[in-house]
Amino acid sequence: MSHTFSPEVIAQIQERARLGGGAVRGWGARRAVPSFDDLLLLPAGLSSGLPEGHRERCDTRTILGTRHAEEPVVLDIPITIAGMSFGALSSAAKEALGRAAGMTGTSATTGEGGMAPVERGAAKTLVYQCLPSRYGFDPDHLRSADAVEIVLGQGAVPGGGGMLLGQKVTTPVAFMRDLPEGVDQRSASRHPDWYGPEGLRVKIEELREVTSWRIPVYVKIGAARVASDVRLAVEAGADVIVVDGMQGGTGAAADVFIEHTGVPTLAATRMAADTLRAMEMDGRVQLVVSGGVRSGADVAKALALGADAVSIGVAALIALGCNSPSDDTGADVSLGYRALGTVPGSCTACHTGGCPVGIATQDDMLADRLDPDFGAERVANFLRALATETTMLARACGKSSVHQLGTDDLVALTVEAAAMARVPLAGTSWIPGAPAT
Repeated sequence: MSHTFSPEVIAQIQERARLGGGAVRGWGARRAVPSFDDLLLLPAGLSSGLPEGHRERCDTRTILGTRHAEEPVVLDIPITIAGMSFGALSSAAKEALGRAAGMTGTSATTGEGGMAPVERGAAKTLVYQCLPSRYGFDPDHLRSADAVEIVLGQGAVPGGGGMLLGQKVTTPVAFMRDLPEGVDQRSASRHPDWYGPEGLRVKIEELREVTSWRIPVYVKIGAARVASDVRLAVEAGADVIVVDGMQGGTGAAADVFIEHTGVPTLAATRMAADTLRAMEMDGRVQLVVSGGVRSGADVAKALALGADAVSIGVAALIALGCNSPSDDTGADVSLGYRALGTVPGSCTACHTGGCPVGIATQDDMLADRLDPDFGAERVANFLRALATETTMLARACGKSSVHQLGTDDLVALTVEAAAMARVPLAGTSWIPGAPAT
C-alpha cells in the first residue's frame, strides 16, 4: 500500500474528480496532532504543601473582562460554552446549552446569525458574537448581553468564513439572517466595515459606546499567526482574547480547511499566554482557549499554560447527545445515521441537517427528539464533572485555586509537545528550542 496514495487518498481524489470539489463536513480535525494528552501534571510532594483531599476548598471563580468594562463577566467555573449558531443547531439545542450554562454559573455564546428567540431567557450570562457576516446582528440584543465577542476567525477555518447549507436555512433561520430560504449561506471571511488593526480599534470603541462601556469586549481569533494577532488585538483595546485551536469544531466547512490550516490548541495556548506576558498584560487581559477541550485534565493543563478559562463546543454537543445511538425518548436512531452514510460515534454530518438526535438540524420532526430539560441536565452534569476534575488535579498540585496552576506544574511526554508547550521533557530539564543555560 502506498503511503502517499493510500485508499483514503485515492477515494478523496476520485470524489474531487466526480464533484469538482472536496468534501464538506462538521466537527474538527481528525488528524492526530500534539495535544493536552501529551502533557502530565506534577502533584505536590515535600517541596510544597498538599491540601487535604476534598476538605479544603479549591477556588474556581473566574473573572473575564477586567481591563475596561464596568461589569466584568463573573463565572463560577473557568469553563464556558462556545459560540454555536441557531441554524447550525436547533432551537432546542441552543436552549439546552444556555440553561446548562446558567445551572453551573458560567456563560453561553450566541454564534453566527444573531440571538435565538429562546437564548437570552435560557442563559443567565450570555456572550453576543459580532461576526463578519453580520447576519441577524441587532444592537438591542447586543445591549442585553453580558459581553460581546468580535469574531475574526475560528480554529476549524482560520481565514475562512462560515457556511450553512440551504437545507438548514429554514423560514425562521432565513428570517433571522435576512436570507432567501433554502439557499446556501457562505459568510464573508472579514468584517465589511473595517480592515486591519486600526479598524478593529474603531470597532471596539463603537461597541463600547453602544453598550455604554458596561460589558467586556472579547476578540476571538482562529489560531494561526497567534503571537502577532494577540498583540494587535490587545493594542486595539480588547478586554479578553479568545484563541481557538485547529481542533476546534464547526457546523460545516471544507475538509481541506479543517485538516490543513491553523495551529494546534496546545501550541496556541502557550504562544498567546507568552505574548500577553511579554506585553505585561497577563492579569489585565484574560485569555480563553478552545479547540478540542474534553476533560478536567485538559482544563487544568490549559490553565497551567496560562489560560484564564476554556471554551467547549463539540464536547458540549456530545454531552447533549451528539453521536448517541438513541434519542431522548430512548428510541434507536441507527437508521438515521445510516441514511447519512455514517454510524454513531463517527458522525460528522452536522452540515446535512439530518441529525438523528435533533441537535444539528432545523427539521422540526428531528428537533423534537431533543428534550431541552433533559439535555440541559446532561450538559450541566458534564460541566460540573469537568470543574470537579480540574479542582482535584489542582489540589494534587498543592493549589488552593485552579488559577494558581503554572508551567512548573507540567512536563511533556514527547519532544514535540515539550517544544510547543515550552515545558521540560519528562525526566529531564530539557525544553526543546529553549536557549541553553
